[in-house]
Amino acid sequence: MLQQTQARRVVDPFTRFVSRFPTPAACAGAGPAEVVRAWAGLGYNRRALNLHRTAAVLVERHAGRVPDDLDALVDLPGVGPYTARAVLAFAYGRPVGVVDSNVMRVLSRAAAGRALAPREAQRLADRLVPSSDAWRFNQALLDLGAGRCTARAPGCGSCHLLEQCRWARALSEAGAGTDVADPAALRRRQGRFAGSDRQGRGRLVGVLRVAPVPVGMVASAAGWPDDEPRALRVAEALVAEGLASWRQGALALA
Repeated sequence: MLQQTQARRVVDPFTRFVSRFPTPAACAGAGPAEVVRAWAGLGYNRRALNLHRTAAVLVERHAGRVPDDLDALVDLPGVGPYTARAVLAFAYGRPVGVVDSNVMRVLSRAAAGRALAPREAQRLADRLVPSSDAWRFNQALLDLGAGRCTARAPGCGSCHLLEQCRWARALSEAGAGTDVADPAALRRRQGRFAGSDRQGRGRLVGVLRVAPVPVGMVASAAGWPDDEPRALRVAEALVAEGLASWRQGALALA
């Protein structure tokens, strides 16, 4: 749920979700449509489908438990290196670095003093994490990046790493008024949401949570009443991903 979504938006949906599906077996036993309905309000509905698929794999291959092995975790649907390492660090206390965009920024500025590629950042984090108390170390870096070493207007003056920060040292040595490039400067922006396929897709899934949509109403449900080809293309994408299916001339959640 936290993938590409702010933590404050996740708290209430998470509480409702785990109340409805307290175990992987409970999630796997429900149909994917029920899981997508319970995902309401979070967006990126493909994550809900992956979560349902993962629950099924956990039941089939891991006796209903989340594995504590990196390779086994990465093999789960929708689980990448970041999520896998977060599970290892926070659920199992393993000494592995957890690197998201916030931690990447802290490492680039404070530890390296230059822009880091993802693999470089991961190797650096793995070297820095202590053999014990990995949970506390990783949580500290995540919180530092989210609340202090922010992308814009970082609070360097009150940062605990100020004296060790390579970027802060470079700024100090350069002197006031000198431009020193931020090693964690934003280089990529997410595409605009308003008017995008993602927006229409979200509208369509929202309607599908309530009831199937007749093929002739798909364009209106997606918010594009005058662009049926575009709406049907988005609908077909939902079908291809396994989120929806055509049933008796209507689109329904899978």
